[in-house]
Amino acid sequence: MAQTEKRGGLLRKSSASKKPLKEKVVLMYDEIFMTEDPSKCSPRFWEELFLMKVNLEYLEGKLESLDGEELMKIKDNINCLFQHCIQALGEEHPIRVVNALQTLCALIRGVHQKNKSTSGFDIINMLMGFDKAELCMKNLMESLDSLLCAEGSESLKSLCLKLLLCLVTVTDNISQNTILEYVMINSIFEAILQILSHPPSRREHGYDAVVLLALLVNYRKYESVNPYIVKLSIVDDEATLNGMGLVIAQALSEYNRQYKDKEEEHQSGFFSALTNMVGSMFIADAHEKISVQTNEAILLALYEAVHLNRNFITVLAQSHPEMGLVTTPVSPAPTTPATPLGTTPPSSDVISSVELPLDADVQTSNLLITFLKYSSIVMQDTKDEHRLHSGKLCLIILTCIAEDQYANAFLHDDNMNFRVNLHRMPMRHRKKAADKNLPCRPLVCAVLDLMVEFIVTHMMKEFPMDLYVRCIQVVHKLLCYQKKCRVRLHYTWRELWSALINLLKFLMSNETVLLAKHNIFTLALMIVNLFNMFITYGDTFLPTPSSYDELYYEIIRMHQSFDNLYSMVLRLSTNAGQWKEAASKVTHALVNIRFTEL
Repeated sequence: MAQTEKRGGLLRKSSASKKPLKEKVVLMYDEIFMTEDPSKCSPRFWEELFLMKVNLEYLEGKLESLDGEELMKIKDNINCLFQHCIQALGEEHPIRVVNALQTLCALIRGVHQKNKSTSGFDIINMLMGFDKAELCMKNLMESLDSLLCAEGSESLKSLCLKLLLCLVTVTDNISQNTILEYVMINSIFEAILQILSHPPSRREHGYDAVVLLALLVNYRKYESVNPYIVKLSIVDDEATLNGMGLVIAQALSEYNRQYKDKEEEHQSGFFSALTNMVGSMFIADAHEKISVQTNEAILLALYEAVHLNRNFITVLAQSHPEMGLVTTPVSPAPTTPATPLGTTPPSSDVISSVELPLDADVQTSNLLITFLKYSSIVMQDTKDEHRLHSGKLCLIILTCIAEDQYANAFLHDDNMNFRVNLHRMPMRHRKKAADKNLPCRPLVCAVLDLMVEFIVTHMMKEFPMDLYVRCIQVVHKLLCYQKKCRVRLHYTWRELWSALINLLKFLMSNETVLLAKHNIFTLALMIVNLFNMFITYGDTFLPTPSSYDELYYEIIRMHQSFDNLYSMVLRLSTNAGQWKEAASKVTHALVNIRFTEL
């Protein structure tokens, strides 16, 4: 017999004398796609179907090949298949359950792909029928909840999460996914928390659970009461919160590791030798080629945790061995059945890691350090829209952290010193800092370093105004805490002052181009107000009197820049143009600085 071929459900190729053979499950699918009830001629049809290995490619392809009218003709059979899948989830035989879960994935994806322009209500009707939708979804969610909470097969739990992720992500806009109304009513929140609080489950399913929770929290979050938001905001179980933090830290650490590996590979290659020969004139272009898929799903989860749950702030400072410096024993992944296309979470860069004991010889880290390193990579290149949004989300998370009183307390704690190796964009006028020379400092220094790095490296034609505003806001919030609590931080403030003055010079030199797109006076006012804060209250938070002298020296040294800014805003504030009011605010704010220059 010729070599077996299963593609498209065929067991062998057709020839002149023989008809092509099809898998039995494909023949059964064909019966479902007829207008008649397949169980009429074969009473045991549904029982037999779930004993057959699912052919996902054929089932999804068949659904996509039908037009709207053809699909409506077999609606009753699709409803029947959906209901029998749910019934099969309660079976004791694991093969039936696995096949039912995979069939549900294919059905949900196939019907949505075919009806992208159709309303959510029509899709509900096509899958299960309006009259039975509430009961069907109730039974489905209860079965999934039971499977996730039971001490059964890890493969089954994995498939349950894949099905839920498939259900949540079939539409481009999650808030337009009407089926999720039933997921709101029949909550699986406790099942997700159980996975995160139990180390063995977390190692196997933690990533999917965290991403699923982040997506569910975003369903119509501004339009109605979302029970997942309410429940997440009041979680106070330490094991659960630490579990969530560990999953996020592992995913971000894996990204950082992949980037570092690519960077080292790039530097040791032929191109690196070539750039050294020509004086690194192409260094920026070379760096752009180092690209690793960013992980917005896990960033979103971190944002929701920090934003909604004040108890999660403590997790940011939980110390653990720095991931990537220690060899972690990897447990063998369980054998899981094939998963439908598109039902995997947005990223697959998750490490299967176990908790590690602290070792005095190993550099300790925490979630915040890992996040700062991740941000330093992502925020380097904001030229494409994807990375721009990713960088924006990083800055939003940092804003949430900078606003929190407890977070500020451990950021500024002199007893919590870490060596944070941020990634710096290669530039012609500076050398790469040696990792070994980094001092151990309070974490707020790393945050300020990251903000200074962003300010210095993004003065470009496609000016990311929104990111700059958020960056200056982070610095302002940190300074407000230092002023309020009289924290005298030993930091090289001159680098920040120099970066801010250079940013003002950039705004002035590109006034015409930037004003066509942005209100640059909002940003200029924020920068001037930062200097006003240093001038007025610097004696309460600058580390030494000499630091205060350095501030005055820097302002006097760069007085021409402030004079030019004053001339520009005075010119625009005296004209009856659209920028009159915005420019006049900057004019008034410059009084302190101009008096200092005298």
